[in-house]
Amino acid sequence: MAGMDGRVALVTGASQGIGRAVAMELAKHGATVVLAARNVEKLDAVKAEIAAAGGRAESFALDVSSEESIKAVGKAVIAQIGPVHILVNNAGVTRDGLAMRMKLADWNEVLTTNLTGAFLLTQAVLPAMLRERWGRIVNITSVVGEVGQAGQANYAASKAGLIGLTKTLARELASRSITVNAVAPGYIETAMTAVLNDEQKNAMLGVVPLGRPGSDADIASAVRYLASEEAGYITGHTLDVNGGMYMG
Repeated sequence: MAGMDGRVALVTGASQGIGRAVAMELAKHGATVVLAARNVEKLDAVKAEIAAAGGRAESFALDVSSEESIKAVGKAVIAQIGPVHILVNNAGVTRDGLAMRMKLADWNEVLTTNLTGAFLLTQAVLPAMLRERWGRIVNITSVVGEVGQAGQANYAASKAGLIGLTKTLARELASRSITVNAVAPGYIETAMTAVLNDEQKNAMLGVVPLGRPGSDADIASAVRYLASEEAGYITGHTLDVNGGMYMG
């Protein structure tokens, strides 16, 4: 597989979990990685890991729920590092609760962070991609956005929205050789799923044909492929990485 030397990749939510794994994978294949999240201390730890492995990364404090923060970071990245060639919209939050009791604030926070943030960050990096006539945008959605999940109306709506956004942007940007795809994780062992009790974990594994949870490395490999030269004829696609949990 061709390397990513000379490419700049911006990964949101890069301080831990899937975002960290994606950043490490892209750096391993030669990309200069822009690490973005709210916790700069954690980002700097990931940056140090990448540097120790011979890669290059820079940290930027980013709050994807803030339009001002997104615009500021977008400008800073271009000024300090250069145009972004690969964007991975990974940052996300959950505020679970049954729909009939869900507070509007919890609905708005999840939609603003998971969906609006991805849209605004895409807008921020697109002008440079359009000028370069090359780009890769990968949105991290979820199996929940495909099948729904009781107690997660806000999260499911945000992730389903990302799939719709992915398909629309793919149509709009194809003429400029910019591909837009999504990766939909299933049950992945991360900090987000670590809070589940054994009963909940076993229930989830019961609907996974492969009979095991996935890892953040499984997601990172999928993202790396979609961000590569080899995936240049794939766009508007949602790649399910879920052990067979959902076969759409």
